[in-house]
Order: sequence, then C-alpha cells, then structure tokens
Amino acid sequence: MGAVIEIVSQPLYVLLFGLAGYGLYALLWAAVNLIENIFDLGMTSAMQRTVPQATDDRAAADCLRAALLLGVVPCIIVATLVSLFAEPLATWVNVAAADRALVAPAIRLFVWALPLWAFVEIATSALRARHLFGPEIRLRIVWEQIIRLVLALLFYAMGWGLFGLFIAHMCSLTLTALLSLRLVARHYRLSLLLEGAIFTDAFRQTMWAGLSILPSNMIARLFGDAPAVLLNLIIPGADGARASALFTISRKISSVVQLVRIAFVYVLAPLASSAERADRSHVQAIYAYAVRLILVIALPLSAVLAAGSKPLLKLFSNDALVAQQALIILLVARAVEAVLGISLPVLQVVAGFRHQLTASMAGLFVAALFAWPLMQIMGPLSGITLASAIGFILAAAIPMLQLQMIENLTPFGPSLARAALRTIGISLAALFVTLGIAQAPDAIALPLTLGVALGAIWLSARVSLPLADRQSLGKTARKLRLIPAENPV
Repeated sequence: MGAVIEIVSQPLYVLLFGLAGYGLYALLWAAVNLIENIFDLGMTSAMQRTVPQATDDRAAADCLRAALLLGVVPCIIVATLVSLFAEPLATWVNVAAADRALVAPAIRLFVWALPLWAFVEIATSALRARHLFGPEIRLRIVWEQIIRLVLALLFYAMGWGLFGLFIAHMCSLTLTALLSLRLVARHYRLSLLLEGAIFTDAFRQTMWAGLSILPSNMIARLFGDAPAVLLNLIIPGADGARASALFTISRKISSVVQLVRIAFVYVLAPLASSAERADRSHVQAIYAYAVRLILVIALPLSAVLAAGSKPLLKLFSNDALVAQQALIILLVARAVEAVLGISLPVLQVVAGFRHQLTASMAGLFVAALFAWPLMQIMGPLSGITLASAIGFILAAAIPMLQLQMIENLTPFGPSLARAALRTIGISLAALFVTLGIAQAPDAIALPLTLGVALGAIWLSARVSLPLADRQSLGKTARKLRLIPAENPV
C-alpha cells in the first residue's frame, strides 16, 4: 500500500514542481537514505536477530538501547557537519538554474531528516522484532506517506513552492517519530534504558549483529539510491536533476513488484529468528512458503507492468518516456530479485556473521565493473540501471546458494517447480494481452492494465499454489475464492 501511495504522490510532485524540481527532492532523499544506511551501523536489522532471542524485558531493553545509541547518535553528528558545510556541498548538486538558490537551504534543512529517519527505522524495527507488524504498517502508510502528501499540497497552495515539499517531508517524519516512540513505550520498558550498565552482553550481541549486517544493508541501499546520485553528479545542469528524477520514477514503479517481498522481509527475519530457537525445520517451512508465494505474485505483475510501461510513465509526464528502457530493466530484475532475495533475511538470522558479506560484496563489485562500459553503450540512465540490476540480482542469488550449501536450507522442490511452470505460462499470456491494451488511449489502457495484473495474480495464485499454501491465507483465500468452498480453513 505504501508503494501504491508513492506511485500516486510522485506524479503529483512532478506536476507541481516539474521534473527537475522533483529531481532535486529525489536526489536529496536518496542521499539521506544512503547516509542513514551507513551511519545507523546496521541497527535497523540487528534487533531482528537479538530481540526475539532475548530472555526477558531487561535484555530486550538493552538491545533497544544499543540500537538507539549506535544508530542515531552517529547520524546526529553527520547531520551537524553537513548542515555546517551546506554551502560548499551545494556546488556539487546539478539543478535547474531557477532552483540553484534553493539547494543550500534545502540541504541545511533536509539533512535533519537523517537522525529522524534513523530513529523511525530503529523504533519500527523494535516493534517488528516483537512481532508487531500492524502498528508499523499504519505508521509507514498513514503518517509517513499520506500526511506528507497532504502537507505538500497545502504548502504548495500557500505559495511555498518546492521548499514546501522539503518542509512537508520533515513534518511527516517528525510526526512519525513521535508516534513511533509512543508505540515503543507500550511494548518495551523504556525506564530500563536509563538503568543498569550500558555495555551488557545484549549490547555487544546487538552491536556485532548490526556491524555484520551493515555491509549488505549499505550495498542494498546503494543499488536503490546511488544511481540517482551518480546520474546527478555526472550530468550537468537541469539535465542532471531530470536524470535523477527519471531513475527515481522508474525505481518507484518497479518497487510495486517488490511489495510481497518487502512484506515477507519485514516479518521473515523475526519469525525465522524465533523459529531457529525452537526448531530448524520451522525455518525451512517458512522459507519455502515465502518463495512460492512471492513467485506467483511478482512474476505476472512484472510482466504486465513491463508491457504497460508506456502509459504508466506518461502518468508522470511525456518527458518520462525516455526512461522506458530503464523501467523495463528494473521490472524484470526486481521480479528475479523478489524470488531469490527472500533468502537474505533468513541468512541474516540463522547463519554466521561472516557469510553475510559475500553476496553484497560480489554484487557491488560486478555492478561497478559493468557500470562504465554499459553507460557508454546504452547511455547513462539505461546503462547504470542495467549495471545496478546485474549487481542486485547477483547479491540476491548468492544467499540462496549459501543457505543451501552451508545451512542445508532450500526452497526448491516439486511444489516450487509446479508453481514456477504454471506461473510462467500465465505471465506470458498476461504480457501479450497487455501489449495489445497498451496501444489504446491512456485513459483506457491504465485501468485495463491494472485489471489484467490483478487477474493474472489471482489466476497464478489459484492455479499455481498448493492447496495448503492457499489455505494458509485464511479469510483472504475464501473471499478471493482461492480455495474451494468445501475446503474450510
């Protein structure tokens, strides 16, 4: 739902502030995300390993205190330094001439999103580690997304222009941080954060868990946000800002394919950590189930979106059509990553720390190796997109191999093979139908494309998933008629 809201809000931002203006916003938010994923020291992921295995409230509070100290304090220090040096840093940013005077004030304000975002990430991660997924979903959708959109529209109407978008973003993050703190206080004994020794065993476990996961977290974020930053740095003037916007638009649309994977990533790490403590076979069952379910959703969805990429991009502006090749590359790559990449959160909680570095380092090396040659052949936008796609697919595939070779955990089997063959057939049929639909006027093509996507996903789930998988969806399966009426859950 959060990704869907972004696809609604981003075209509005482009309409209000122009492609280059939106590009400046996208660039600075990408930079904040990149920096946060470095200086939070992996604390947003560490608690998924340590809190579910905590034996009492004292140990859980120690884990939370470690995450806050190690994850937020460095971000505050970095934000202070960037704010002080906003003027020289602004000279590195390529923007339209009309936006030049805005860059330094925007950096000076927006950099404080860094500690706010780190706090929100750690606080919601603390809730997730307690298996409290609903509250985080409400925070991420209602406050972080919808309030930002409403405030941006309000400030625009007040004549604040592009700077109003940055203010709206800061307001929405501040509200989300306050609400996150209130929720954390319900499920952790915050008074314990001010008591006892700091450097406990739980503190050390959380620190090492975070530092071990940090490289893979950093590299995953690099694949998502670094291209927008690099494109802005290498392409001068307003074209650099527009290139950042075009990559971000392509990434936002392709992120729809990741919806189910993102959902499983959020819940799989704490569930696998708890299951690991009880019985390794439970981890195997959860892992295999997640791969099958992601497959039957991601594959048909990516096929339909790729075939309907032209009317989708025209939602943003006609200028966005130059990103069609990059969008198709990302859609295909995200579908592959969605199926393979669910292995990473499992690896992070069941395997040794050293095994988590291999995939991310290999993916980054290969992406860097291919980036420059591909940019010369395909142009900056498509070239850097393809290099990034090759890298994150490799980074997703290696953990699956590691789990199979080192931990003897694999999702492969007859059930997955049957699901894959049937899903591929349905996805190809949906692709050809959508290619025909895409020739119609946009007002007709867009709703029909959405209808084909939903129909293909439903058919894929109904035909490809084993009955037990469909039954596990409970009321949803019955309402969607994924299971026969005579097979109650």
